[in-house]
Amino acid sequence: MYLRHERAGEIRRLATDVQTADSVLAQMRGLMFRRSIPDDFALVFRFDSVGNRDVHMLFVFEPLDVIWIVDEEVVRIERLEPWTGIAAHEADTLVELTAGGADDVSVGDTVRLAD
Repeated sequence: MYLRHERAGEIRRLATDVQTADSVLAQMRGLMFRRSIPDDFALVFRFDSVGNRDVHMLFVFEPLDVIWIVDEEVVRIERLEPWTGIAAHEADTLVELTAGGADDVSVGDTVRLAD
């Protein structure tokens, strides 16, 4: 499984080391307490419906790029700083990447999990 990014007919792998936060506990924990995160890593949160999805950086030691997605379309991207960052937006999928991981991603692009 990898994270696929599409824009204007161009396709690339956004991350190849992908984990999904499928349980409530995994979603609450996110990337808290991890001392390092590989450059090619993504944590993907999948939800059953669109809703307000918030991210906090308490106990997260590295800056993250966060992508909010609705129906595979990117609706917001934000870099959050360790310990103090917080943001929220509507989404049915949320992706957390190391800072810089979403530099080439824009609102309106397609991002989805692929096999």
